[in-house]
Order: sequence, then C-alpha cells, then structure tokens
Amino acid sequence: MAGTEAPDGVRFEHSGSLAQRALQLLATGPRTTPEMAAQVMGITGGGAAAARAIWALLGCDARFAVSGEGVWSLAQAAAPALRPLREEEWVVVDFETTGGSPSGGHRVTEVAAVRVSGGKIQGTYSTLVNPERRIPGMITSITGITQQMVDCAPCFREVAHRVGEAVEGAVFVAHNAAFDWRFLCHEMEMATGVQPAGRQLCTVKVARKLLSHLPSRGLDALSVYFGLEIENRHRALDDAVATAHVLLRLIDMLEDRGVHDWEALEVLLGRRKPKTSRKRAASPRSMEAA
Repeated sequence: MAGTEAPDGVRFEHSGSLAQRALQLLATGPRTTPEMAAQVMGITGGGAAAARAIWALLGCDARFAVSGEGVWSLAQAAAPALRPLREEEWVVVDFETTGGSPSGGHRVTEVAAVRVSGGKIQGTYSTLVNPERRIPGMITSITGITQQMVDCAPCFREVAHRVGEAVEGAVFVAHNAAFDWRFLCHEMEMATGVQPAGRQLCTVKVARKLLSHLPSRGLDALSVYFGLEIENRHRALDDAVATAHVLLRLIDMLEDRGVHDWEALEVLLGRRKPKTSRKRAASPRSMEAA
C-alpha cells in the first residue's frame, strides 16, 4: 500500500493516537522533520533515526505531505475528478464471514476483489482466510465454507497487504456496501494499524433508485433480472464477479438517464443537492417558499 493513490479512491490512513497528534500539530502550520519527531514522538536531537521514525509513521498516509526539504504539512484534498462513470476505476468487494458484525467478534473467512474500468472486468483477487475462530454450522450451510477449508488458509494479517493493493485507488463497491466496508475497516486496522477511506458505492442503493418496480434488489433478484448466472452463490469471488456485472448494467441504465459522472450519481442517490445557478440562488424567496 503505497499511500499515494488518487485521493478519491480507496486509500489507507493511520488511525492511532500518534497520527492524530500529527494531524493536530500540522493543523497549526508546517513543521520540519526534527520538529515532528520531537513533538509527535518525543524523539529529540533529529538525525536519521528521527527521520526514519516519522517516515514510518506518516510516509504512507495520504493525509500528510512532505517537501524535498523535509517540511511536513497537511495534504490538500482534491475533489473527485468528473470522469464519466464508465471510465472510473471501481473495485467490487465481497467478504464471506463467520457472522454479521465485527463488533460481535466475527471475522472474515473469504475475500474477493474485482477491478472494473472501461466497461470491463480487468482483474480479480480472492483468497480463503483463516478467521482464527470457529465457523458456525449455520454459516457453513449458507456459504459452503467449512472449518477444514480455512484451517490451513492464511490469517488476514498475512494477506492484508495484498488486499490493500487489490482495493487501493479505486471506488469501493459492494452489494450492501456498509457490511463489507465495516469488515474491511476492522480487519485492516487489526492487521496493519491503518483504516481505509475514500468513495463508496452500494449497488443495492443504486438499484433501488433505478429498479424500484422490482420486489427485491438482492443479488439473486438482480442476477435474474439481468440474466446473469452465479455458479457458487455466497462464495466471495462468484458474488463479487456477479456484482461487477450488475454494476456495469446499472451504469448503462444511469447513462440512459443522463447520469454520467460521480457528482450526478450522488445527486440521484440524495447525497448531494443539485447545483443551482448563482442568479437563482441569490433571488429572494416567496413567502410560500420560506
């Protein structure tokens, strides 16, 4: 995880108290590397050791910037570029887990990430994961993932770097995105001490806007509607690939409705108000509108 990807895609940020202390310090103005080492980490005297320590803490964190002279500052956040939706870099993610919530002690048993751009699936990554706890029988009956299948699989901390590479720099997409995002945040922080940040898109929410006439916008229902086949339902890669195809079909529908970029998509989803002209915004409102 290089920490230098486009700021509108998934990036990883330190969540610890030292990073928070650095944010608070730099909010008051730039600091040299020796100043950062002394005031954030308590390392006095400067030198190479101080520089290495600060770089290890902040060098891969997109919230921080450092000049060639070793002066640190807060990075300037860039607004998402208004690229056509079809030209966006998307990563469709699916987690299979031991249960419904990481706050309840549940862990990941399988992860898949499917990169989509230019209207095509460009690559995939998937792996079973040892959850370091027992898989409930009910979950095995749904996913088909048994305890024996994961006992010899890598733990999440062993694949965290690869998962980070698979999702970094792209817009995070999932069917019921809040679920998968929670598990990504939880597992990445436990394994690496960093958390993901960036744009997210839930295909369920988009489908609700575009296909309100359907009785269900679940992945099974959408797959039937779009004529897609899922060979191994509730396995991470097959579900992620199916969701990627659903995403591409939804983008077709969005374009037909005149929704061509991220800003217009946020307006459709109710996350952003439509832009109004200055002339209209400045005009007085009637008593009925007040």
